[in-house]
Amino acid sequence: MTHQDPRPSARRATFRPAHRVRSNADFQRAWRSGGRARGSVLSLVAVPNGLDESRLGLSVGRKIWKRAVRRNRLRRLFREAFRLSRARLPHGFDWIMIPARPRIDPELNEVRRELLELSGLAARRAQEKAERNARVEAGE
Repeated sequence: MTHQDPRPSARRATFRPAHRVRSNADFQRAWRSGGRARGSVLSLVAVPNGLDESRLGLSVGRKIWKRAVRRNRLRRLFREAFRLSRARLPHGFDWIMIPARPRIDPELNEVRRELLELSGLAARRAQEKAERNARVEAGE
């Protein structure tokens, strides 16, 4: 007898290593050619990744919190917001989440709300930037 989870979305709300942006080249591509959107809690960089799924990258430096414990808590909060919101984000993008300002201590619902608000804007800007770059390369 197999056990089935009564929650229908339990399988979709996972955060596996395949959902992470890890390589330096992917981060550099995002900084170079990504679309950006900034809110009161986070800044979001979006770049098309050519995959069927979205991936998350985090950039939380020492300027945000000096203590590693606080930086790691913020990273966990950002990962959880992405995990819970991933199904509602535009697919096929690498999302880089950056705290909007130093010493920020947001709530999960606040991060989720802002992530969903900014994702459409950042994705649209990333698409526009990619189209502009394609026209420049084509010599238009």
